[in-house]
Amino acid sequence: MSLPLTLALAAERWPIAGSFAISRGSKTEAVVVVAELSDGQARGRGECVPYARYGESIESVMTQINAMRPQLEAGLDRSALQTAMPPGAARNALDCALWDLEAKRRGRPVHEVAGLPAPHALTTAYTISLAAPAVMAKAAEAAASRELLKVKLGAEGDVARIAAVRVAAPNAVLIVDANEGWNENNLAANFAACADAGVVLVEQPLPERNDQALAQTQRPIPVCADESVHDRSSLAALVGKYDAVNIKLDKAGGLTEALAVAAEAQRQNFTIMVGCMVATSLAMAPAILLAQQARFVDLDGPLLLSKDRADGLRYVDSLVYPPSPSLWG
Repeated sequence: MSLPLTLALAAERWPIAGSFAISRGSKTEAVVVVAELSDGQARGRGECVPYARYGESIESVMTQINAMRPQLEAGLDRSALQTAMPPGAARNALDCALWDLEAKRRGRPVHEVAGLPAPHALTTAYTISLAAPAVMAKAAEAAASRELLKVKLGAEGDVARIAAVRVAAPNAVLIVDANEGWNENNLAANFAACADAGVVLVEQPLPERNDQALAQTQRPIPVCADESVHDRSSLAALVGKYDAVNIKLDKAGGLTEALAVAAEAQRQNFTIMVGCMVATSLAMAPAILLAQQARFVDLDGPLLLSKDRADGLRYVDSLVYPPSPSLWG
């Protein structure tokens, strides 16, 4: 029988080093929500990032989580949470907190609780924000020693941007994220420019629900769904348009559903990518467990901040290492 849980909830602001820009705009801080669950002996934490693209805000997410207090106090467990809340950032915070709590209660690492192999260090992408070609080239040059760069595109002039980044970082593997910023008129030209630059993956070139052209266009580079994929129910609509899916815990609504999305995506022959929002290591930690089965890993959120949590993840060159129990899991 599940023990009643008490919930502590907080919104936190973490300054970004400089700014972070994508096709929809830029920001100078990461605002996250942290949920902490306790049974009086053990505690578990989960961090989420409300996603304005899906109508989420700090206020709406905290309201959603607060509404779960009576059920948590009545002993709500992780299994019941999946139907008690819809996918999204709010459920992600609670789901990850419940995983952490369960690991702490059992005195076992979370991968054992989940029945998964022990996690190991992974190569993560490092993001180059959307800017003028010369600015992006300078950022790429500073990061040129990294194995994998994720290049934000999605505005007029992307052909020049990706060419400039390739010259500045000649040896890095490049993936591109257009964040729904291309259209049917420039799709072919942008694909060609990316192919010329040796890009290995393009994320979400067209807007969600307006991406049918991908099924009718020759794709010279594998295309990955991001904004178009959430939980398992969204996968069927991607067949024929996308070759890969970017699974994020904030979209799926937690590690529980994200693991299920990955299993179903692989069954449908999608390549797996695991991504993140700009957030602290507490948000990245559960995703590292998921990312063990991914072809592409983009968990650089803490690297984009001015500072991270004191017990944050260890990043060495292009590698990110599994979390310590003091952080999560």
